[in-house]
Amino acid sequence: MKFPITASLAMIALSAPAFAEGDAAKGEREFNKCKACHMIQADDGTDIVKGGRTGPNLYGIVGREAGTQEDFRYGTGLQAAAEEGLVWDAENLVTYVQDPRAFLIEYTGDSSVRSNMSFKLARGAEDVIAYLASVGPEETKTAD
Repeated sequence: MKFPITASLAMIALSAPAFAEGDAAKGEREFNKCKACHMIQADDGTDIVKGGRTGPNLYGIVGREAGTQEDFRYGTGLQAAAEEGLVWDAENLVTYVQDPRAFLIEYTGDSSVRSNMSFKLARGAEDVIAYLASVGPEETKTAD
C-alpha cells in the first residue's frame, strides 16, 4: 500500500520544477473560485481575502501541518491524513485541490475516506498555490 504513495511522491518530486512555476497573479484571479468557502486572514486578523468560512482559513497553508487550523472541524478523511503526518507543501496541495478525495485515498491507503472539499480545481492549481504562498507568512513566500 505504501508503494503507490512512494511512487506518487517520487513522480511529484521529479516534476517539482513545474510546481515552482505557478503564477501568483493568475492564482489571485483563480482564487475567486475558492473564496466561496475559504478566506485568507492573517494571524493578526487582517483580511487578505474575505471569503466563506465553510473551509479553513488558507493563510499560511503552505508548510502547515494538515488539520491544524484552530477552531475548524475537519472531516475524517483529512483527520486521517493528518494523523499520518501530512504537511501541506506546494506539490501535495496542487494534487489535493485537483481531486481531494483521490488524494486522501492515495495518502491514507483507505478507499473509504471522504473529503469535505467537493470542488475540484481542474486548471490553475499551481497558480493558486503560488498565490497562497505569496500572501502567507514571510517564511512561505516564494522567491521571485
